[in-house]
Amino acid sequence: MDKYKLDGHKLHYHVNRVNEWLEGKNIYPVYMEMSPTGACNHRCEFCGLDFMGYEATSLDARLLKKRLIELGSLGLKSVMYAGEGEPLLHKDLADIVLHTKQAGIDVAITTNAVLLNKIFAEVCLGSLEWIKVSINAGTAKTYKSIHKAKEGDFERVINNMKEARKIKEAGAHSCALGMQMILLPENIKEAPKLAEIARDIGMDYLVIKPYSQHPQSVTKKYEDVSYGEIDSLKKELKSYNTKTFSVILRSSAISKAERKSKGYNRCLALPFWSYIDAKGRVWGCSVFLGDDRFYYGNINENSFKEIWEGKLRSESMNFVRQKFDASNCRLNCRMDAVNDYLWSLKDPPPHANFI
Repeated sequence: MDKYKLDGHKLHYHVNRVNEWLEGKNIYPVYMEMSPTGACNHRCEFCGLDFMGYEATSLDARLLKKRLIELGSLGLKSVMYAGEGEPLLHKDLADIVLHTKQAGIDVAITTNAVLLNKIFAEVCLGSLEWIKVSINAGTAKTYKSIHKAKEGDFERVINNMKEARKIKEAGAHSCALGMQMILLPENIKEAPKLAEIARDIGMDYLVIKPYSQHPQSVTKKYEDVSYGEIDSLKKELKSYNTKTFSVILRSSAISKAERKSKGYNRCLALPFWSYIDAKGRVWGCSVFLGDDRFYYGNINENSFKEIWEGKLRSESMNFVRQKFDASNCRLNCRMDAVNDYLWSLKDPPPHANFI
């Protein structure tokens, strides 16, 4: 039922880029995450980027459009607008979405959807590949507690996504509408309820994934969370699947979280992706925001090409290759499955020719 491959990776669909990397060439990223703004209207209990401080800083739309045209020409395939803040708080996000698509880049949004109004949906659904809503409870009471949300936000999100579904159907848009729950002790019993809600309002999927402790996060509340046996939950969630809706329990990620270890000790994935924060700073890894060892430059000061081929990135990549120990990094990070794949290419198993 995981037709979106959310419990794995999709780098093997970019064989040419991978081959160039294997040949030692300097490649440009396939995928990028951008934070349009550092401000957020929630203060989620599990927020991994709370250490960024939720500053009300935003990317300059005019400059960003210029950089997006450049990024499209350099071969960037996709951008997800999310980051350390709530992307819909950026006043020009709709215009940015349209421009991203016009630059030849697939575009998506991860949002809490409180501000996902009818106007935004009507303007943007035709340009978006997907919208994923962070909604970490099946009831308003638990939602308010986990998200530190305002009264009525839970109902507002449900209504917003119900309206988005209508707009999607009316416009025959292909944009996938999904929801995401991070599995926590407070919400685990409400996962089936959220699955029922998501199915009934016309979502395409609900993905349920494990919590992953960010090394820099202020909150440590869930650092020792354990999931144990989830077969009964998996079976119950499966009963909500239909021909048009699927619950994707990220079993592989949960298993990795339980093992609390990685199958590699160096990160090979950094050339394939990047992160731009709300101040325009380009980072090699979102786990190390603020760490100068992973800082490449700023799009407010230089073109992306100058940054990607510049001294700071070269020094960072040398550090990662020679000194960085990925076993101390975040479990189930964004590039974890990609790293498993790249390591299998660099270090194939015995009898690899017997395909």
